Amino acid sequence: MSDMPGDWFREPSPQSAPRPSGAAYPGPSEPADGVRSGSGYRDPGYRDPGGGWPEQPPPRTSGTGKRSRPPSSGGGYSGRGTSGGRRWLRPRRVLGIIALLIVVALLVTTGLYFYLNSQLHRANVLVDYAGRPAASAGTNWLITGSDSRQGLTRKQERQLATGRGIGGHRSDTVLLLHVPSNGGPSVLVSLPRDSYVPIPGFGLNKLNAAYAFGGPKLLAKTVQNATGLRIDHYMGIGFGGLVNVVNAVGGVRMCIPSNLNDPASGLHLKKGCQNLDGAQALGFVRTRHEFATQDLQREQDQRVFIKALLSKMTSPGTLVNPFATLPAAFGATGALTVDKGTQLYQLVQVAFALRHPETATVPIATSESLAVGDVLIWDHAQATRMFDAMKNDQPVPKSLLTGSKLAGAS
Repeated sequence: MSDMPGDWFREPSPQSAPRPSGAAYPGPSEPADGVRSGSGYRDPGYRDPGGGWPEQPPPRTSGTGKRSRPPSSGGGYSGRGTSGGRRWLRPRRVLGIIALLIVVALLVTTGLYFYLNSQLHRANVLVDYAGRPAASAGTNWLITGSDSRQGLTRKQERQLATGRGIGGHRSDTVLLLHVPSNGGPSVLVSLPRDSYVPIPGFGLNKLNAAYAFGGPKLLAKTVQNATGLRIDHYMGIGFGGLVNVVNAVGGVRMCIPSNLNDPASGLHLKKGCQNLDGAQALGFVRTRHEFATQDLQREQDQRVFIKALLSKMTSPGTLVNPFATLPAAFGATGALTVDKGTQLYQLVQVAFALRHPETATVPIATSESLAVGDVLIWDHAQATRMFDAMKNDQPVPKSLLTGSKLAGAS
């Protein structure tokens, strides 16, 4: 390609182009904008210090000799494609989100607690009366399982073999739980329903007759007089309530040492470990005709079952799973009757206390057949030793702790 004509660009002369006031032009020997001069091309960024242009800094370069990218302004490219994502990961923002989640969780938990607490059925069970035992160390609970059919349909009564047209209420399960205040093990004592004890206003009779005559209030008074222990809290559950609670937690695993077939309770279980549903659990805690010791063996089975049920309800697998915890909580609170002073958190404490208690049946001296039927006579000397130890938060003598074994277990 030939050289450009020499007149392609001519430097304006002072006469041909007026010079603005204060403006500076390149000298005659310096081409404008980097055009060729006698010695070649010059960089357009270069300005002669001797001319009218101020000296400019050289272009910025990186450590590798490459020209650096100009800084971003406004919405232009900034070199940080994840700056928006990084803002979400700032520690202050993350801590704020965590704090918000904790607050929401606390509000939900608090609201759920007060709602469940309001769903408990409360009754005026524990009342003061002349001669009521004084308060003692620890906390004493009276726990009953009644034959109440409340909440069961006629069809369910037939399916559960609970019987129909049965008047009044009886309590086939009477348990006394002592929770020490010194951190010692809890003690769960069965009071046989056929215990021959004085019932205020009705003379000597079977213990469960007190429930039939005057409900849980008279039963509590009878137990306090017979044991010398002041009852601090009451908790009762009926047939329908037990079925609902067991079903709510997905059943309870039990290991049966021998086949059980009891038409009276509708129970038909094979030997071995298995998961009992609500109906099977009810039959299991009611059956007694299969055992030589009848009601005494049934009481041991009831204690084993209560431990298994509450161990499952308070296990980590249940507590961390809302799909298990919520049905169990709603099932339990809707099924229980408690005294007016009992709150939900105290029932939770009882559940944990019943995971690994020491267990026993009140010492029995003899059995007799009387006008009220077959009864059990307490060994009052040994029973007094047991209840005095509980009253004073002292360990119950090992000789009085009979433990709990299923029928046929070694």
